[in-house]
This record gives sequence, C-alpha cells and structure tokens, in this order.
Amino acid sequence: MLSLYNTLTGKKEPFQPLEPTIVRMYVCGVTVYDYCHIGHARSALVFDVIRRYLELSGYQVEFVKNFTDVDDKIIKRANERGVSCDVITAEFIDAYYEDMGKLRIRRATNEPKATEHMAEIIELVGTLIQKGLAYSAAGDVYFQVEKYRDYGRLSKRKLDELQAGARVEVDQRKRHPMDFALWKGSKPGEPSWESPWGPGRPGWHIECSAMAMRHLGETFDIHGGGMDLIFPHHENEIAQSCGATGKEFARYWVHNGFVQINQEKMSKSLGNFFTIREIFEQSEWPEDITGEMVRYFLLATQYRGPLDFSDLAIKEAKQALDGFYDLFQRLREAGAHATSPVALAPAIDRAQAAFRQAMDDDLNTPMALASMQKFRSDVNKFLEQGLSTEERQQARSAFRSLGSVLGLFQLETWQFTLGAGVSAEMEGSQTPLADHEIARQLVERNEARKQKDFKKADTIRQFLASHGIVIEDKPDGTSRWKR
Repeated sequence: MLSLYNTLTGKKEPFQPLEPTIVRMYVCGVTVYDYCHIGHARSALVFDVIRRYLELSGYQVEFVKNFTDVDDKIIKRANERGVSCDVITAEFIDAYYEDMGKLRIRRATNEPKATEHMAEIIELVGTLIQKGLAYSAAGDVYFQVEKYRDYGRLSKRKLDELQAGARVEVDQRKRHPMDFALWKGSKPGEPSWESPWGPGRPGWHIECSAMAMRHLGETFDIHGGGMDLIFPHHENEIAQSCGATGKEFARYWVHNGFVQINQEKMSKSLGNFFTIREIFEQSEWPEDITGEMVRYFLLATQYRGPLDFSDLAIKEAKQALDGFYDLFQRLREAGAHATSPVALAPAIDRAQAAFRQAMDDDLNTPMALASMQKFRSDVNKFLEQGLSTEERQQARSAFRSLGSVLGLFQLETWQFTLGAGVSAEMEGSQTPLADHEIARQLVERNEARKQKDFKKADTIRQFLASHGIVIEDKPDGTSRWKR
C-alpha cells in the first residue's frame, strides 16, 4: 500500500483517497513571467511521477496545476518591454510547454489561469469578510491571521514567533504584521478587475484556493509543490480555505526538496542559476543532454531530499541509460534459444515486486531504479544463456511497463541514439513506412533543398526519423536512407 510523507502531520501515512477509485490532486504551477529553471523541472517531474504511479495503481487521477498569470513580476516585465501582460504570459506559457515537453512531463487534467477565475476569487474573498476573517482597507483586503487560531500548523510556526522575526513592510492599514493581501487595489497602468472593494487584482495566495476548490471541491486528496511554498504560500492557503469552508482543505501535503548546483544553493547572484533550456543548450557538454537523461538524474534522488545538479551527475545518468538501451538493442537482435530453462518469469515477478515496494515507500525512486538495474543484470545473464524471441519481447515489455511510471525506457534504441533531436511526439512511434512512401518523401525533400527551403527539408527529415528512417545526404545532392 502506498504511503506518503504528509508535511501537515510530519510523518509517513498510508494513502487513502476520499473516494476509493479517484484521486484529486492540486499542484501549484509557475508564475509565467520568465523561463522555467531546474527547480521547476524537479517539482513538475515529482508530481508527474506521483500521478503516473497512482494511475498504475488503478486510480483515476484528476490533476489540476495552475498558471499564475497576474502578478507583480509579470507587470514589471510587461512594463520593461512595453507590452501588455497578456503578451508576456502567452509567451512564457508557450515556453513552459516547450520545456516540459522535452522532459516528457504530461499535461495536467486541468491547467487553469488565475485571470479566468476572478468570479470565484472575489466570491471567496467576500466569504472571508462575511465570516470576520478578513477586512477591507482603502481598496485592499487582508486576511486577519489572528482570527484563524490554527495559523502555522503546516510550517510548525507560532504566530508570536513569526511576528517577532517578521521582516514585513510596515503598513499602517494592517491590523497585524503577518496579515496578508487577498485583494490589491489597482494602481495606474496595472491590469484590474471590478470588485465590491473597488478595481484591483487578487493576491497570490487566494488564487490557488479559489482554483483548487472550483475544480476539485472544498476538500481534496493531495496538495503539492516545492518546499519553498510551505511558508507562507501553503500556510496562507490553509488559513483562508479552511476559514472559508470550515472543512479540511487538502488531506495530504506533499513537498519536494530544493535543487543545488555543485553543492551550492541555486541563485542568480552566485551565477549558478540554470533555466531548463540553458541546460539543454550548454555548449561545453561533450554531447547533447536529453530529456531522458535529466529525468533519470532527477529520479536518482528521493523527492524530499536536496538534489545536487552537476556535470558528474548528468554523466552518470547517461552511463546508466546507455546500459539499459544497449540491452534493449540486444533484445531486438536474433539470438540462440536457451539450451536450458531460463527463469525469466520469476525474475520479472521479482523486479515488479521490488519496484512496487520501493514506490509504495513514499515514492522511493532511487530504490525503484535500483530494482530495474538488478533486473537489467539478470536479463543480461539470461541473454548469455539464450532467450527465445517471445522471452526477449517479454523482457522488453517489462522494462517498458515499469519504466512508464518514471517516464523512462519508452524509446526505441535509434530514438535514444538521436538524443535531443527526438521530440515527445516521436516517443513510442512504431508505425512503419512503406518504401514507396519513403521515396516520395525524399523526392520532396531533395526538391526543397534545391529551392533552399531548408525548414521544409528539416521537417521531412524529422518526420522520417520519427518512423525510424535515417537519411544520409550525398555530395551530388541526392540522398539515401536506411531503417
């Protein structure tokens, strides 16, 4: 049975959803004003794997991950570039999908935007005022933390300790230094929406509460995000959500650890801050970094612990994947039948049991990978003894089945060899092309090259590559191909 570490209780707990066959999960998404960094990648991957494992375990997962598309940073970036906030958010939402596509992060069931939920946000703020938990002040609305006596239960902090150590701007409109904004009155040049308290926009924390309750209900199963969100973001979400409904907001609070760069905290000021696309574009790497390499690297550390990003760690991930894909290639090649019975079926059973045991233990992906390494070693030994074609297919299917939970081992060997050039859409492409269709595509590509339409020529090359066709251009301008 799956157990998860619940930040709210501070211990591992057996996972039991509210409904027997459905899991409802909300994860805080990105604020779309810049490119995603490796920390965003880790969080996205952690909850992608949680979702995949829950699905493998037979659950239907309703997964909601939001976009914060109205925020001080977005407004600042828009003003710097002299464009509207919509232009900024559209650009970086597209960039987000591009980056996550390289990592093969599946899209959530629902990906709401804050600006599309103003009615729900305003209604929730109004409810908190009516219940005496919030107050308006000169166009702003604040949550009054002293009125919610359980404030601090997620982060294990007491209000008086928070006040003593608070580094909060002095604001005479606040009744307590830790009171936080639910609604911000508009300033000149800022986007705004009409409300009972005047034109303005929501505070950061209230957005997630409104969107989560709109799409998952007043109480749902899992709320997730990075450890940096525990306080104040998730603490404030609990206060305003539970305060408004009188019900528990989320039953399990799951948080992933931080990312370090060469054992130092990732920071722009230290010059060790990497966006996802910068990692894929590093010119000093001896070979292309691929999405599968990054996934393997991220999964080699248990999700709650700190993770150190380094050249060595990526190289180790590449070496591990080379070992798996070398085996997969050997499994495709014809070989002798076993001269004596081979215990493949028991080995598959052991690998599956060890994998499930590791994942059930708070998603211990390092141990899950170790179980697959052991299975790889076993299959290599069986190959030396000889495996039938059917047994080879069974072994490869086992790797695919378990690897699908981690987002690994789904490529054909030629796709893995192509590396970064293989898109998420190519993954798993098995449809063979007839020779005449390949010939027709090459004619079109050669004509495009003559016309210097290199974009079309590259598109055709990628299309053929997605079907396992490798093109070799000859000096005379023609091309030949092989499967």
